Amino acid sequence: MEQSKELLSEETLFGVTQIFKALADPTRVQILNLVQDQEYSVNDIARTLGFNQTTVSHQLRFLKNLRLVKSRREGTTIYYTQDDNHVLELLTQAVRHVEHH
Repeated sequence: MEQSKELLSEETLFGVTQIFKALADPTRVQILNLVQDQEYSVNDIARTLGFNQTTVSHQLRFLKNLRLVKSRREGTTIYYTQDDNHVLELLTQAVRHVEHH
């Protein structure tokens, strides 16, 4: 009988499902796609994507808690950029898959 694969720990299982939860929201996907290659302020993200600032701030907090984006402060402005290339590779692959069909 072939050896079965080891089960994921509860912590790993929770972390993986949180990442997929993050990628299941269209607003978060748009934000992650935007900050993939450069920094944006909350206002820049809101203006570029056509969302209100409150929505963007809320979603950025969610993404930052998962360590998918990181921030840096310059004066009174906070800039955001991607913080996890692994997850962005998942996003890029998903986009390629959808656009391929």
